[in-house]
Amino acid sequence: MFGLFNKEKKESLDKGLEKTKESFFAKLSKAIVGKSSVDDEVLDNLEEILVASDVGINTTVKIIERIQQRVARDKYMGTSELDNILREEVAALLSDTSDTDLKEFETPLDIKPYVIMVVGVNGVGKTTTIGKLSAQYKKAGKKVVLGAADTFRAAAVDQLKLWGERVGVPVIAKGMNTDPSAVAFEAVQAGVEQGADVVIIDTAGRLHTKVNLMSELSKIKRVMQKVVPDAPHDVMLVLDGSTGQNAMVQAREFTKATEVSSLAITKLDGTAKGGVVIGISDEFRIPVRYIGVGEKVEDLQVFDKRAFVDSLFKKD
Repeated sequence: MFGLFNKEKKESLDKGLEKTKESFFAKLSKAIVGKSSVDDEVLDNLEEILVASDVGINTTVKIIERIQQRVARDKYMGTSELDNILREEVAALLSDTSDTDLKEFETPLDIKPYVIMVVGVNGVGKTTTIGKLSAQYKKAGKKVVLGAADTFRAAAVDQLKLWGERVGVPVIAKGMNTDPSAVAFEAVQAGVEQGADVVIIDTAGRLHTKVNLMSELSKIKRVMQKVVPDAPHDVMLVLDGSTGQNAMVQAREFTKATEVSSLAITKLDGTAKGGVVIGISDEFRIPVRYIGVGEKVEDLQVFDKRAFVDSLFKKD
Protein backbone atom coordinates (compact mmCIF):
# COMPACT_ATOMS: atom_id res chain seq x y z
CA MET A 1 0.00 0.00 0.00
CA PHE A 2 2.72 2.47 0.90
CA GLY A 3 5.54 1.49 -1.44
CA LEU A 4 8.58 1.94 0.75
CA PHE A 5 6.73 1.05 3.90
CA ASN A 6 6.84 -2.45 5.30
CA LYS A 7 4.55 -3.63 8.09
CA GLU A 8 7.07 -3.02 10.93
CA LYS A 9 7.82 0.53 9.79
CA LYS A 10 4.13 1.35 9.50
CA GLU A 11 3.51 0.01 13.00
CA SER A 12 6.43 2.08 14.31
CA LEU A 13 5.05 5.20 12.59
CA ASP A 14 1.54 4.56 13.94
CA LYS A 15 2.94 4.18 17.46
CA GLY A 16 5.18 7.26 17.08
CA LEU A 17 2.25 9.49 16.11
CA GLU A 18 -0.14 8.02 18.68
CA LYS A 19 -0.01 10.94 21.14
CA THR A 20 -0.62 13.52 18.40
CA LYS A 21 -3.49 11.50 16.94
CA GLU A 22 -5.19 10.84 20.29
CA SER A 23 -4.94 14.47 21.36
CA PHE A 24 -6.20 15.75 18.01
CA PHE A 25 -9.19 13.42 17.64
CA ALA A 26 -10.25 13.70 21.27
CA LYS A 27 -10.52 17.48 20.81
CA LEU A 28 -12.16 17.13 17.39
CA SER A 29 -14.84 14.77 18.77
CA LYS A 30 -15.70 17.31 21.49
CA ALA A 31 -15.82 20.13 18.93
CA ILE A 32 -18.45 18.44 16.77
CA VAL A 33 -20.53 16.69 19.44
CA GLY A 34 -24.24 17.40 18.83
CA LYS A 35 -23.47 19.07 15.50
CA SER A 36 -24.78 17.70 12.23
CA SER A 37 -23.19 20.17 9.81
CA VAL A 38 -19.90 22.04 9.45
CA ASP A 39 -20.88 25.56 10.50
CA ASP A 40 -18.87 28.59 11.66
CA GLU A 41 -18.72 27.31 15.24
CA VAL A 42 -17.27 23.96 14.12
CA LEU A 43 -14.71 25.76 11.95
CA ASP A 44 -13.75 28.06 14.85
CA ASN A 45 -13.26 25.04 17.10
CA LEU A 46 -11.28 23.25 14.39
CA GLU A 47 -9.04 26.29 14.03
CA GLU A 48 -8.28 26.21 17.78
CA ILE A 49 -7.54 22.47 17.64
CA LEU A 50 -5.12 22.83 14.70
CA VAL A 51 -3.27 25.69 16.39
CA ALA A 52 -3.10 23.70 19.65
CA SER A 53 -1.63 20.77 17.65
CA ASP A 54 1.19 23.11 16.54
CA VAL A 55 0.19 23.15 12.89
CA GLY A 56 0.92 26.90 13.04
CA ILE A 57 -1.28 29.95 12.46
CA ASN A 58 -0.56 30.46 8.73
CA THR A 59 -1.08 26.82 7.78
CA THR A 60 -4.18 26.56 9.98
CA VAL A 61 -5.75 29.59 8.26
CA LYS A 62 -4.97 28.00 4.89
CA ILE A 63 -6.63 24.70 5.88
CA ILE A 64 -9.72 26.45 7.33
CA GLU A 65 -10.11 28.61 4.19
CA ARG A 66 -9.93 25.53 1.97
CA ILE A 67 -12.60 23.78 4.06
CA GLN A 68 -14.81 26.91 3.98
CA GLN A 69 -14.58 26.93 0.19
CA ARG A 70 -15.62 23.28 0.07
CA VAL A 71 -18.54 23.89 2.45
CA ALA A 72 -19.70 26.82 0.29
CA ARG A 73 -19.34 24.77 -2.89
CA ASP A 74 -21.09 21.66 -1.57
CA LYS A 75 -23.80 23.72 0.19
CA TYR A 76 -24.23 21.07 2.88
CA MET A 77 -21.49 19.13 4.57
CA GLY A 78 -21.95 16.83 7.53
CA THR A 79 -19.50 16.70 10.43
CA SER A 80 -19.06 12.98 9.69
CA GLU A 81 -17.17 13.99 6.53
CA LEU A 82 -14.81 16.34 8.36
CA ASP A 83 -12.12 13.69 9.01
CA ASN A 84 -11.86 12.83 5.33
CA ILE A 85 -11.82 16.46 4.24
CA LEU A 86 -9.08 17.28 6.76
CA ARG A 87 -7.08 14.26 5.62
CA GLU A 88 -7.33 15.41 1.99
CA GLU A 89 -6.31 19.00 2.77
CA VAL A 90 -3.33 17.96 4.92
CA ALA A 91 -2.20 15.49 2.23
CA ALA A 92 -2.48 18.24 -0.39
CA LEU A 93 -0.35 20.64 1.68
CA LEU A 94 2.35 18.00 2.22
CA SER A 95 2.31 17.00 -1.46
CA ASP A 96 3.20 20.54 -2.43
CA THR A 97 6.61 20.31 -0.74
CA SER A 98 7.49 16.61 -0.56
CA ASP A 99 10.24 14.89 -2.51
CA THR A 100 8.49 12.79 -5.11
CA ASP A 101 11.41 10.59 -6.12
CA LEU A 102 13.15 9.98 -2.79
CA LYS A 103 14.28 6.39 -2.44
CA GLU A 104 14.96 4.70 0.87
CA PHE A 105 18.48 5.76 1.91
CA GLU A 106 19.63 6.07 -1.67
CA THR A 107 21.93 8.73 -3.12
CA PRO A 108 21.95 10.21 -6.63
CA LEU A 109 23.87 7.77 -8.84
CA ASP A 110 26.02 10.43 -10.49
CA ILE A 111 27.23 12.01 -7.22
CA LYS A 112 30.01 10.34 -5.22
CA PRO A 113 30.63 11.15 -2.47
CA TYR A 114 27.21 12.62 -1.72
CA VAL A 115 27.96 15.28 0.91
CA ILE A 116 25.36 16.13 3.57
CA MET A 117 25.95 19.06 5.93
CA VAL A 118 23.77 18.76 9.03
CA VAL A 119 22.71 21.89 10.93
CA GLY A 120 20.51 22.51 13.97
CA VAL A 121 20.66 23.81 17.53
CA ASN A 122 22.11 21.73 20.37
CA GLY A 123 19.71 19.29 21.95
CA VAL A 124 17.46 18.60 18.95
CA GLY A 125 18.97 15.17 18.34
CA LYS A 126 21.34 16.28 15.58
CA THR A 127 24.27 13.95 16.35
CA THR A 128 21.92 11.03 17.09
CA THR A 129 20.17 11.63 13.76
CA ILE A 130 23.56 11.55 11.98
CA GLY A 131 24.41 8.28 13.77
CA LYS A 132 21.11 6.67 12.81
CA LEU A 133 21.38 8.00 9.26
CA SER A 134 24.88 6.56 8.84
CA ALA A 135 23.64 3.20 10.20
CA GLN A 136 20.77 3.16 7.71
CA TYR A 137 23.04 4.14 4.80
CA LYS A 138 25.50 1.42 5.76
CA LYS A 139 22.69 -1.11 5.99
CA ALA A 140 21.69 -0.06 2.45
CA GLY A 141 25.20 -1.01 1.30
CA LYS A 142 26.70 2.48 1.24
CA LYS A 143 30.19 3.40 2.38
CA VAL A 144 29.97 6.31 4.85
CA VAL A 145 32.44 8.81 6.34
CA LEU A 146 31.47 11.16 9.20
CA GLY A 147 33.01 14.53 10.02
CA ALA A 148 32.87 15.84 13.62
CA ALA A 149 32.81 19.57 12.79
CA ASP A 150 30.76 20.58 15.85
CA THR A 151 34.02 21.39 17.62
CA PHE A 152 32.56 23.76 20.20
CA ARG A 153 31.21 20.91 22.31
CA ALA A 154 33.43 18.04 23.38
CA ALA A 155 30.29 15.98 23.94
CA ALA A 156 29.30 16.33 20.28
CA VAL A 157 32.68 15.08 19.03
CA ASP A 158 32.70 12.19 21.53
CA GLN A 159 29.11 11.27 20.72
CA LEU A 160 29.81 11.12 17.00
CA LYS A 161 32.90 8.96 17.62
CA LEU A 162 30.75 6.56 19.67
CA TRP A 163 28.24 6.33 16.84
CA GLY A 164 31.11 5.68 14.41
CA GLU A 165 32.34 2.79 16.56
CA ARG A 166 28.85 1.42 17.04
CA VAL A 167 27.95 1.56 13.35
CA GLY A 168 31.42 0.73 12.01
CA VAL A 169 32.03 3.88 9.98
CA PRO A 170 35.13 6.11 10.11
CA VAL A 171 34.84 9.47 11.92
CA ILE A 172 37.19 12.33 11.05
CA ALA A 173 37.71 14.35 14.24
CA LYS A 174 40.30 16.82 15.48
CA GLY A 175 38.86 17.34 18.95
CA MET A 176 37.28 20.34 20.63
CA ASN A 177 38.01 24.00 19.75
CA THR A 178 39.62 23.15 16.43
CA ASP A 179 38.65 24.80 13.14
CA PRO A 180 35.37 23.17 12.01
CA SER A 181 36.05 23.89 8.34
CA ALA A 182 39.39 22.03 8.60
CA VAL A 183 37.52 18.98 9.92
CA ALA A 184 34.97 19.24 7.10
CA PHE A 185 37.77 19.53 4.53
CA GLU A 186 39.52 16.42 5.86
CA ALA A 187 36.27 14.46 6.05
CA VAL A 188 35.36 15.20 2.42
CA GLN A 189 38.94 14.47 1.37
CA ALA A 190 38.82 11.14 3.23
CA GLY A 191 35.48 10.39 1.56
CA VAL A 192 37.02 10.92 -1.88
CA GLU A 193 40.16 8.90 -1.06
CA GLN A 194 38.19 6.01 0.47
CA GLY A 195 35.62 5.90 -2.32
CA ALA A 196 32.79 6.72 0.08
CA ASP A 197 29.23 7.00 -1.17
CA VAL A 198 28.18 9.41 1.57
CA VAL A 199 29.97 12.00 3.72
CA ILE A 200 27.96 13.49 6.60
CA ILE A 201 29.28 16.60 8.35
CA ASP A 202 28.06 17.56 11.84
CA THR A 203 28.18 21.33 12.51
CA ALA A 204 27.80 23.59 15.56
CA GLY A 205 24.32 24.75 16.42
CA ARG A 206 24.68 28.13 18.08
CA LEU A 207 21.90 30.53 17.21
CA HIS A 208 22.67 33.38 19.58
CA THR A 209 25.35 34.80 17.25
CA LYS A 210 23.66 34.51 13.87
CA VAL A 211 26.35 36.43 11.99
CA ASN A 212 29.03 34.06 13.28
CA LEU A 213 26.89 31.03 12.47
CA MET A 214 26.24 32.30 8.95
CA SER A 215 29.90 33.03 8.23
CA GLU A 216 30.99 29.74 9.80
CA LEU A 217 28.59 27.66 7.70
CA SER A 218 29.60 29.60 4.57
CA LYS A 219 33.27 28.95 5.32
CA ILE A 220 32.65 25.21 5.83
CA LYS A 221 30.89 25.11 2.45
CA ARG A 222 33.71 26.99 0.67
CA VAL A 223 36.40 24.74 2.13
CA MET A 224 34.53 21.52 1.21
CA GLN A 225 34.16 22.83 -2.34
CA LYS A 226 37.94 22.81 -2.73
CA VAL A 227 37.65 19.01 -2.71
CA VAL A 228 34.15 18.46 -4.18
CA PRO A 229 33.13 21.56 -6.17
CA ASP A 230 29.35 21.26 -5.68
CA ALA A 231 29.42 20.18 -2.00
CA PRO A 232 27.35 20.09 0.10
CA HIS A 233 24.67 18.41 -1.98
CA ASP A 234 22.20 18.58 0.89
CA VAL A 235 22.01 20.96 3.85
CA MET A 236 19.80 19.16 6.33
CA LEU A 237 18.21 21.03 9.23
CA VAL A 238 17.35 18.84 12.24
CA LEU A 239 14.41 20.05 14.35
CA ASP A 240 12.96 18.66 17.59
CA GLY A 241 9.26 18.06 16.87
CA SER A 242 8.42 18.01 20.59
CA THR A 243 9.25 21.72 20.87
CA GLY A 244 6.33 22.66 18.62
CA GLN A 245 6.39 26.32 17.65
CA ASN A 246 9.96 26.68 18.89
CA ALA A 247 10.96 24.35 16.02
CA MET A 248 9.27 26.85 13.68
CA VAL A 249 11.40 29.66 15.13
CA GLN A 250 14.58 27.61 14.66
CA ALA A 251 13.62 26.82 11.06
CA ARG A 252 13.12 30.54 10.44
CA GLU A 253 16.56 31.41 11.84
CA PHE A 254 18.46 28.65 10.07
CA THR A 255 16.85 29.30 6.70
CA LYS A 256 18.12 32.90 7.04
CA ALA A 257 21.62 31.70 8.00
CA THR A 258 22.09 29.14 5.23
CA GLU A 259 20.35 27.50 2.28
CA VAL A 260 18.52 24.59 3.90
CA SER A 261 17.49 21.95 1.36
CA SER A 262 15.88 19.28 3.57
CA LEU A 263 14.47 18.72 7.05
CA ALA A 264 14.69 15.94 9.62
CA ILE A 265 12.09 16.23 12.39
CA THR A 266 12.91 14.19 15.50
CA LYS A 267 11.24 13.06 18.75
CA LEU A 268 7.70 12.88 17.35
CA ASP A 269 6.97 9.82 19.49
CA GLY A 270 7.20 11.72 22.77
CA THR A 271 4.80 14.52 21.91
CA ALA A 272 1.28 15.49 20.89
CA LYS A 273 2.78 18.23 18.71
CA GLY A 274 3.18 16.15 15.54
CA GLY A 275 1.15 18.74 13.65
CA VAL A 276 4.34 20.80 13.49
CA VAL A 277 5.47 18.58 10.57
CA ILE A 278 2.54 19.93 8.51
CA GLY A 279 3.15 23.56 9.46
CA ILE A 280 6.92 23.52 8.87
CA SER A 281 6.57 21.70 5.55
CA ASP A 282 3.95 24.20 4.36
CA GLU A 283 5.54 27.40 5.64
CA PHE A 284 9.12 26.84 4.53
CA ARG A 285 8.50 24.89 1.32
CA ILE A 286 11.42 22.64 2.22
CA PRO A 287 10.92 18.86 1.93
CA VAL A 288 10.76 16.87 5.14
CA ARG A 289 13.18 14.03 4.33
CA TYR A 290 13.28 12.09 7.62
CA ILE A 291 11.19 11.84 10.77
CA GLY A 292 12.16 10.30 14.11
CA VAL A 293 9.41 8.22 15.71
CA GLY A 294 11.33 6.27 18.36
CA GLU A 295 14.65 5.30 19.93
CA LYS A 296 15.73 2.54 17.55
CA VAL A 297 17.93 3.16 14.50
CA GLU A 298 15.05 1.99 12.28
CA ASP A 299 12.79 4.62 13.87
CA LEU A 300 14.51 7.29 11.81
CA GLN A 301 12.28 6.88 8.78
CA VAL A 302 12.27 8.31 5.29
CA PHE A 303 9.25 10.63 5.36
CA ASP A 304 6.38 9.18 3.36
CA LYS A 305 3.58 11.74 3.27
CA ARG A 306 0.87 9.19 2.47
CA ALA A 307 1.90 6.90 5.33
CA PHE A 308 2.18 9.93 7.67
CA VAL A 309 -1.32 11.18 6.86
CA ASP A 310 -2.73 7.65 7.10
CA SER A 311 -1.21 7.19 10.58
CA LEU A 312 -2.44 10.59 11.72
CA PHE A 313 -6.01 9.93 10.64
CA LYS A 314 -6.15 6.19 11.29
CA LYS A 315 -9.15 5.01 13.23
CA ASP A 316 -8.39 2.31 15.79
